[in-house]
Amino acid sequence: MLCDASAADENTPELLDRQRLESDQVVIGDIILVKQDVFDLSNPKENNAFYRIANKLHIITRDSVIEQQLLFASGDEFSKRLIEETERILRRNTFFYDASVIPVNREDGTVDLQVETRDVWTLKPGFSLSRSGGENQTSVKLEELNLFGLGQQVRIARAKDVDREATLFSFRDKHLGRSWAQLKFDYSDNSDGHWNALSVIRPFYALDARWTAGVSGTDFDLERKLYQLGEEAAEFRHERQFASVFGGWSAGLRRGWVRRYTAGVAYDQNLFSVVPDATLPPAVPNDRELVYPFFRLEILEDQFETAKNRDQIKKTEDFLTGARVTATLGWSDEDFGADRDAALYWLSASRSFGDLAKSAVLMQVNASGRVESGDSVNALLSASARFYKQQSDKRTFFTTLSATYGNDLDLDNPVELGGDTGLRGYPLRYQSGDAKILLTVEQRYFWNWYPFRLFRVGGAIFADTGRTWGDNPLGGESLGWLSDVGFGLRLAPTRTGTRSIIHIDLAFPLDGDDSIDSVQFLIESKKSF
Repeated sequence: MLCDASAADENTPELLDRQRLESDQVVIGDIILVKQDVFDLSNPKENNAFYRIANKLHIITRDSVIEQQLLFASGDEFSKRLIEETERILRRNTFFYDASVIPVNREDGTVDLQVETRDVWTLKPGFSLSRSGGENQTSVKLEELNLFGLGQQVRIARAKDVDREATLFSFRDKHLGRSWAQLKFDYSDNSDGHWNALSVIRPFYALDARWTAGVSGTDFDLERKLYQLGEEAAEFRHERQFASVFGGWSAGLRRGWVRRYTAGVAYDQNLFSVVPDATLPPAVPNDRELVYPFFRLEILEDQFETAKNRDQIKKTEDFLTGARVTATLGWSDEDFGADRDAALYWLSASRSFGDLAKSAVLMQVNASGRVESGDSVNALLSASARFYKQQSDKRTFFTTLSATYGNDLDLDNPVELGGDTGLRGYPLRYQSGDAKILLTVEQRYFWNWYPFRLFRVGGAIFADTGRTWGDNPLGGESLGWLSDVGFGLRLAPTRTGTRSIIHIDLAFPLDGDDSIDSVQFLIESKKSF
């Protein structure tokens, strides 16, 4: 039985041990939705005229949106795992700042569940400016992340970056027709072409989900550039049409592990040409037309941890710490209408070691490419390790090491290193090759300063060092090891529907050629600290 928040006890609920409730095989009684608005008017620091108006103008998330995402119902036997997985699913919504499920009112073999969510302000009109790698990016947008409280997202924007100007429209519905099917639509009219994408996918939404199915398509026509020392050096036109249909099955969660099997067919045509009225020398990749059936196997371990002050500021973060392996294999054949016979592969594996409450390393390895006539083509192997050590509630030491190795890469798939890929003291796309390595070290600070109760504030002192190796598609030489040091502020919005953190950094390059500035000023919006 679902109840409104008005039916809940206004007092702080007694915390009941989830493991004990499961061991005692209690049954779920009432499910009580406690939906908090953007600002807590019971807090004197938030009870002012501006915040009261904001709450009145905001449409709070509807009950049906929350109920759709619950993995339990009244009358079910209490399951600690399903409670925790439901919390993770709810926290993935950009229109919630946080979410939790709290057992309350245990009696006579039953326990009520209080589902607590806190909305954020989801209507986001405005102007934004960011700067990285010596280049500015601007956008004027109107975005709603929770349309009429239904969980749907609509975005209209006019954006400009180093590559193009674009007029954008996008729509998202994660629960199409109150199902688990997801609808995504993107339309972009660009200064150099267009970008359209549409997909309807019913994902493996939970560990015990038994099937998936979907169809997706992408069509774009863009001008792309290659760079030397952060400067535009060559260009080509890229037209792509991609379509895929697939279905999959799983036996669900078994003894702590999930195995998922997916099969489908895909069409991927990439056409390249000289840019009309070009201002740069041409560098045109070879056309590709691939038509292939594919099979995917995913193996996932049910092992998750929560933490705070790792990649966000004073916010619950969910980490998959168990093993996860995904392997996708496909075969493109001329008999299917392709322009070549080729085996295609995409492989990934991740695992965590240690304890996030103290120190932990999160490892990930990815590989992709094609095998044509016995030769490895467009092969990429990448590996990364992220290390977190919590020194106190307000300090975390962080370092990440990543490396990429490529072999016989397509011209449109270069390995690049610069201000837009982690080397913050240098222009974007500063170095290119077929291999790279990057080491970043950060001392992160998480402060209690909470300006206007709108932003959490942090800071960082950092150093980056890296280099590229191998063939530059335009023939330029590698400058060897490049390093920078710097410091900056981090602003994490707590009342708007975004998972991004605003970075304001000063970075000082220690190497490079004489053309780069002695200091880089960066304003960026990133997904993590």
